Amino acid sequence: MGSKIRKIRQFSTEFKKGKVRQIDDGKISVLQLSRIYEVSSTAVYKWIRKYSRYAGQNEKVVVQKESEQAKTLLLLKKVADLEQLVGQKQVEVEYLKKVLEFGSEITETDIKKKFESRC
Repeated sequence: MGSKIRKIRQFSTEFKKGKVRQIDDGKISVLQLSRIYEVSSTAVYKWIRKYSRYAGQNEKVVVQKESEQAKTLLLLKKVADLEQLVGQKQVEVEYLKKVLEFGSEITETDIKKKFESRC
C-alpha cells in the first residue's frame, strides 16, 4: 500500500522545443529542467536528440556562475509553479462556464446575460 502512483503527463511539442532551446542557449541545464518539471533526465535527453539544433554534435559545454545558476533555477521553478497555477485556473474557468450553461438550460434564462446587466 505504500507505493506511489505516478502521474502520466504529456508535454506538447512546442513546450519540449522551447525547453530544448533554453538548454541550447545555456539558460538551464538538463538536471535543472528535470527537477523543475519533474521529468526524467532520460526524457529530456530524448527531447534534445529530437529537437536540438545541435543534434548530431557530440558535446556541448555550458559555463555558468553558481550564483546565476541558483537564481535561474529559482526563477524557472517559479515559472513552472505559475504555469501549473494557470492550468488549474483554466480548468476552473471551463467548469464555471459549464455550470452557467447548465444553469441557464434548467432555468430557461440566460444567467450570464442577466448577471452582466447588473454590473
